[in-house]
Amino acid sequence: MYGISVAAELSGISVQSLRLYERQGLLTPGRSDGGTRRYSADDLARLRRISALVDAGVNLAGIARVLSLEDDNVTLSASNTDLRSSNRSMRDAANTARSQQETG
Repeated sequence: MYGISVAAELSGISVQSLRLYERQGLLTPGRSDGGTRRYSADDLARLRRISALVDAGVNLAGIARVLSLEDDNVTLSASNTDLRSSNRSMRDAANTARSQQETG
């Protein structure tokens, strides 16, 4: 976990921009008990993505939409993986039950 000045240095993004990105809802750093922003490695990765989008000329509203869609894609992909695993398990159980009926 990094404070805002360290996160700014590591990401190459100014402290003011980090605060702006938070106000715009582009990222939500954790907070210490005293309310100090704490940036994680995931936050720094998200800042690199934001920086790449800014460099590509995307405005903040567009960045918010891109990040939202990317987050949704990650969630859907994880759900798809879980469903495939469940489907495989059920198929294996059905095949085992079928084999037991045939031999029994």
